[in-house]
Amino acid sequence: MADWYLWAWILCSTMTLVVLRGSVLKRRKGNGISATRGESVRRVLAGNGECRSADGSDADVIVVGAGVAGSALAHTLGKDGRRVHVIERDLTEPDRIVGELLQPGGYLKLIELGLEDCVEEIEAQKVFGYALFKDGKHTRLSYPLENFHSDVSGRSFHNGRFIQRMREKAASLPNVRLEQGTVTSLLEEKGTIRGVQYKTKDGRELTAFAPLTIVCDGCFSNLRRSLCNPKVDVPSCFVGLVLENCHLPYSNHGHVILADPSPILFYPISSTEVRCLVDIPGQKVPSIANGEMTNYLKTIVAHQVPPEIYDSFVAAVDKGNIRTMPNRSMPASPYPTPGALLMGDAFNMRHPLTGGGMTVALSDIVVLRDLLRPLRDLNDGPNLCKYLESFYTLRKPVASTINTLAGALYKVFSASPDQARKEMRQACFDYLSLGGVFSTGPISLLSGLNPRP
Repeated sequence: MADWYLWAWILCSTMTLVVLRGSVLKRRKGNGISATRGESVRRVLAGNGECRSADGSDADVIVVGAGVAGSALAHTLGKDGRRVHVIERDLTEPDRIVGELLQPGGYLKLIELGLEDCVEEIEAQKVFGYALFKDGKHTRLSYPLENFHSDVSGRSFHNGRFIQRMREKAASLPNVRLEQGTVTSLLEEKGTIRGVQYKTKDGRELTAFAPLTIVCDGCFSNLRRSLCNPKVDVPSCFVGLVLENCHLPYSNHGHVILADPSPILFYPISSTEVRCLVDIPGQKVPSIANGEMTNYLKTIVAHQVPPEIYDSFVAAVDKGNIRTMPNRSMPASPYPTPGALLMGDAFNMRHPLTGGGMTVALSDIVVLRDLLRPLRDLNDGPNLCKYLESFYTLRKPVASTINTLAGALYKVFSASPDQARKEMRQACFDYLSLGGVFSTGPISLLSGLNPRP
């Protein structure tokens, strides 16, 4: 079996290199301007192209979307003295079943951005690592936090509560303006994005202008086609449940069950609630309306969850608040566009198995903040464009590491009738179960604690 440990690690490394090489080649191919840009970009500007908003006030940056990425970005740029206009489709508290686990590396970025208090007063739970389950065996994989302050760990929480705290933090700055509205198109003049057209909450059609527009409108973005090659893959769907008043086998840990056909996740999102995410491969899931989903969860899934939480799982299924969410994956393949930038899930997605999305987004914001700080005048178009192109290179160490591991581990952790993949799955579990350096290396990579492997 020792040979299998070695082969598992070699194969994982090979997969990583293959995926990285593929992503680099894709980026090299995609430097043109999108042929479909006309679908969402309107040429409505003429004359001197002044950067002035509809109500007459100036903005340095327009941020489209106020989710995790948009809110954190608005606060960060606002703290640096930028005048920021945030336009968000719906400013009420979101209700999602993903975006609830922040890795320790992401928490460190939150500290760097001065946003660590956003995980306070929302019943966020500290997370110290993972528990891995397979065929009745289990092992604990701890984050390597020995060299960090005692407050540093992962955090899990209700996504909506976290986002509302971030929005409040951004809106507290006098030079940040949050407005509810739906951006319908980007405004382009001579190849440069000058602002946006949007519809307000009361139905008015307005325009807003700024030298830089940053699109952070999430995985359902209707603007990304203008700014990148939106090759979105949907490898699976998550089925979400909330278990109440149950005790996980390992407190303050995320639980990953290597189930058939694919992984099941459990992690706390408050002091009394545990999120369960059941992964179902493909884009079609059993119907909730006609009872197929309930039957699937009780007959296929329930017997594979740890016995300590079996009753709570069945009770959650019977309660019936079952939600589904497609798991999207999209490489970062931008069209460098003067005056505009994509960030967050509108720009780059990976399978959410490892919970790395918010860590990548917050890391990207730190990179962009540091890039823009020396550039006081964002109206200097050519200089701004040069700085923004550097962003794509500087973000790679963190983003590529987390993206690659998310895809590779999802493949390795999913069941397969292929004998070689079965043995590799077992070897990966056995290898990580050895602990020590055998687990701290991979865990430090996927948690964002080792951003430059």
